[in-house]
Amino acid sequence: MGLLKRFIRNDLAELHGNNVRIRVIGARENLPGDIAPLLVEAEDVTRANTGLVLVIAFNYGGRQEIVAAARALAEDVAAGRLDPQAVDADAFARKLYTADLPDPDLIIRTSGEQRISNFLPWQAAYAEFVFTPTLWPDFDRAALEAALDEFARRERRFGGVEAVQPVKKTAS
Repeated sequence: MGLLKRFIRNDLAELHGNNVRIRVIGARENLPGDIAPLLVEAEDVTRANTGLVLVIAFNYGGRQEIVAAARALAEDVAAGRLDPQAVDADAFARKLYTADLPDPDLIIRTSGEQRISNFLPWQAAYAEFVFTPTLWPDFDRAALEAALDEFARRERRFGGVEAVQPVKKTAS
């Protein structure tokens, strides 16, 4: 909590001055009384910014997000605001914390871990992953450029498959 408070005090003005929009994703219920207003402040101050969007996952869990989205859809159906037949992937995605954000194209996982650790499981369906042994505090510009270079070499298929050329048999 202290890190968040320090971030708001020390970095918010600079980010705002650089036209960065801040979005906070995660559950806001049951947070200490002074934390929720800080999250709102960071988003409100930068809401009109049109540059980079900095998404901060605070009190976030992917499964928790999926359950909250499913619950919200169920409540809409129960209240008659939504036809059950209208529940599809798009309706579900509109209930996620990231509804107003594009899905990630690239997720970089530092520290040698090779798992998503409950981070954006729905949104990461077609993301490319780069795993690096570099620890987060040491992840610098060179490490970022290396990850971006690896990403650029990949063929994005978004769940499709490459056309397979038939194998020509030769007489032996």
